[in-house]
Amino acid sequence: MSDAPEVTLADIRAAREALEGVSVYTPMEESRWLSAFAGGPVSLKCENLQRTGSFKARGAYVRIARLSPEERAHGVVAASAGNHAQGVALAAQLLGIKSTVFMPEGAPIPKEKATRGYGADVIFHGRYLENALEAAHAFAAETGAVLIHPFDHVDIVAGQGTVGLEILEQTPDVETVLVPTGGGGLLAGVAIAVKALRPDVRVIGVQAAGAAAYPGSLAEGRPVPLEHMTTMADGIAVGRPGDITFAAVRDHVDEIMTVSEDSLARALLALLERAKMVVEPAGAAAVAAMLDRPTEFRTPTVALLSGGNIDPLLLGKVIRHGMAAAGRYLNMRVCIPDLPGGLATLLTEIGAAGANVLEVVHERISPSLHLDEVEVHLQLETRGEPHAEQVTARLRERGYRVFT
Repeated sequence: MSDAPEVTLADIRAAREALEGVSVYTPMEESRWLSAFAGGPVSLKCENLQRTGSFKARGAYVRIARLSPEERAHGVVAASAGNHAQGVALAAQLLGIKSTVFMPEGAPIPKEKATRGYGADVIFHGRYLENALEAAHAFAAETGAVLIHPFDHVDIVAGQGTVGLEILEQTPDVETVLVPTGGGGLLAGVAIAVKALRPDVRVIGVQAAGAAAYPGSLAEGRPVPLEHMTTMADGIAVGRPGDITFAAVRDHVDEIMTVSEDSLARALLALLERAKMVVEPAGAAAVAAMLDRPTEFRTPTVALLSGGNIDPLLLGKVIRHGMAAAGRYLNMRVCIPDLPGGLATLLTEIGAAGANVLEVVHERISPSLHLDEVEVHLQLETRGEPHAEQVTARLRERGYRVFT
């Protein structure tokens, strides 16, 4: 790994000059609800408000802007689940270069449409990003197009590192920075910038547990590909760290954490409700880590929101999943007398307890039922876990047999 090119603070500062007038100096928003939760100041670095909806536009523009006239003439090609695709497409459009993007099948529709909207040709290939990347390599070899890697290039890392410079300017007393992590381009860039100027700051990468390539790779001392991945966070679903990013993460990052799908859903829902921020599951990873371990981070803490490009259909599913994970949906089975008014009496009790009935299903045939009983399957909306427990306790006090 010692042969991997290194990115320096000077590289990141040069990238910042290249991005002048192109990228957005994104807001740093104080989060009172997270601050109260963590017992100290917490802020959100809002890269979900960057051009194209994610930090990816930074690195893509720096990389493409530095191509030679001969390279530009052949166009560029990229592989991406969506955010890098949009960054490449926008950069190519701004610089007057033809772009082709390979996406894994099932990439979010809004990301595909946005990428096409920036003028790129989009081709679907394979199930995972690695499959799309193989196709992009083949396309580059065949046509002479320059491959713009999603993360494993010094210009990409330098571009993403400009986020780290902004974090230190906006929160000069920061003690901890939490960064959503897939291939590691953003984490590597932020860590290099932050550690060069404030080596005492703790930099932590956060991966989805179902697509966490870094813990095993760091343990082995080299990039090790995952055999499979399962996560809603397509933006950080990367099966193998890059050589450049692995070396930078190994040398500059303090810790890699993983978060569950439930935690990602809860964080996304909380950001919508409390911060009024639309983020994709990958973009919520840093906040998910804070919700999982609120008192483990030195404050002031900055949680980076890396992207906000989410399919509305997925957003609806994640909101429902997040509500269930937060205990605001309660599924239960209740045995009631098989008599006229039995169901009405049960629903009256539930209403009196302050719960909202979303769904009711009868089950009359079950070996566990008495002859004079019927089982009712209920889905309820509650105010959270304590309220759900109160509803369940109230029904049992009224003599109902309740199963959750």
